[in-house]
Amino acid sequence: MFNNGYAVGPTTRRFAVVTAYSDDGIAIPSRQTRNSAGYDLAAAVDCICPPGEITLIPTGLKVYMPADEFLAIALRSSLPRKYGLVLANGLGIIDADYVDNPANEGHFMIQVLNIGKEAVHIAKGERLAQGIFLKYAVTATEAEPLGERQGGWGSTDKMGN
Repeated sequence: MFNNGYAVGPTTRRFAVVTAYSDDGIAIPSRQTRNSAGYDLAAAVDCICPPGEITLIPTGLKVYMPADEFLAIALRSSLPRKYGLVLANGLGIIDADYVDNPANEGHFMIQVLNIGKEAVHIAKGERLAQGIFLKYAVTATEAEPLGERQGGWGSTDKMGN
């Protein structure tokens, strides 16, 4: 749903399992302590991360949030030391209007680069990253409404704006 080019989403933040993974026992992310900023994100399937390559690890999840927020994805601090995995894009950003997009239902993945010399096996259910909800601001100079997201990965590059 859109209003003047901006996504108008629910006021309640929540994770949901995408249809393709609805029968796979995907756990809804949770915080581990009262003061944890992040919701633990886990692998939805077993994955092999070859050395020197980027691997997209499915979460089986989509996320709903208010229109003025995004979900930041940061790797858990033990992954580089333990496995030689780093977040390939530095910081993952899931926009509020990514959810329920027609290309992939808003399924977000964790993009890792294996900087080690050995392949790394990630088991289904292994906690890899944290999702942190953050608010953002826009400039007062945006005069024209922005386009609607029509797809998944890389779709904002194809919107013609």
